[in-house]
Amino acid sequence: MVSEASSEAPLTFDSIKNARDLSSADESFIRPNKLYRTGMLSNASPEDAIKITSGLSLKTLVDLRSLTELKTDDGLNTNPVFDDFTDIKWSSVRSAREVKSKEKYDGKSEASANRKERHFVSLMDEKKYVVGTFQRIQKRKIAKLAVTAPTTVVSRRMRSKAKKVFLDAINGGGLPMMNELILQMAAKGIRYVLMLCADTSRHPVAFYCTAGKDRTGIITAIILAACGVSDEKIVEDYAISANVYKEIGDHKAMVGALKQRDLNPDVFLGAPAEVMAETLTTIREGYGSIEGYCDFIGFDEADRERLKQAIMK
Repeated sequence: MVSEASSEAPLTFDSIKNARDLSSADESFIRPNKLYRTGMLSNASPEDAIKITSGLSLKTLVDLRSLTELKTDDGLNTNPVFDDFTDIKWSSVRSAREVKSKEKYDGKSEASANRKERHFVSLMDEKKYVVGTFQRIQKRKIAKLAVTAPTTVVSRRMRSKAKKVFLDAINGGGLPMMNELILQMAAKGIRYVLMLCADTSRHPVAFYCTAGKDRTGIITAIILAACGVSDEKIVEDYAISANVYKEIGDHKAMVGALKQRDLNPDVFLGAPAEVMAETLTTIREGYGSIEGYCDFIGFDEADRERLKQAIMK
C-alpha cells in the first residue's frame, strides 16, 4: 500500500525480496528515497544491482544479521551489488572497525562525500539469545532440573532436559519474546542504526536482515512511530512481510535464520500482525512510550528531532 503522502510506486526486483521505501507506509510523511527496508541484498540479480547502485543510488547499507546467518550467505562478498561499498563492522564493545582498511570509526563523524558504506550491525546473535532466554526461564524450572538429574551434573540426561526446557522457552515465547530480547539486548546496535538514518550525509540508507521482517521490522517500527505513524499502520506495514520466506524459496537462508537455537519454522518464519501489535504494547509497558524507549537506548530528543528533520516532509 502506498501512502497518500508518497508518490513512490512499490519497489520491484528480480531477486531481492520485501523491499520498500519507508515513505510507502500508510500515514508516513517520510520523504521518498531516504530510507529503505528490504530483505538481504546478496541475492541481487545483475539488473537488481544496477537498480540499487544507479537507480536508487544507495549510499549506506546496514546488514542486521548475525554471524551465523552471514556464514551461510554465498553472495556476501561476491555479489557485484556490494562492489563499491566499504565494509564497516560495528561492535557494541569497541568502536566500529573498518574491515578493509582497519580505519577506526566512532559512528558520529560524517561520511566521506563520495564513499559508500556497508555496516554490519548484528542485532541478535546466539549468545544474546541464550542469555536473554535463560533470564526468562523460571528459577524453579532450573532447580527442578538439578534435582531430577544424576549428581553427575554434566550427564547426557541433564543436558537433554536442559535443552528441552530451553527450546520450549524459545519456541513458546515465539516472535514476541524474540522482539523483546532484541529491544533489550540490542539497544546499542539499534541506536547505531538510528544514528546512521538521522545523518543526511549517508542517505539514501537501506537496512535489512535475512527476510527484512523482524529485526528490520523493529527498526522500521521505531522510525515510523517516532515520525507520528499510528500503531495500526505500523502493524499493517509489518504484516506485508508475512509470506516473504516462501517468496525467497532459499532453504539455506531459512536455515541460517533458524539456526540460532533450532527455532521452530512454523513459529518464526511468518509475520502475524499480532506480533508487531504485541511488540508495540511491550515497548509502552516497559518503557512508557516509543520516546521512552529511545531515551533508554540513548537516542534522545535531540537525536529524534534530527531524524525527523532529515527524513520528513
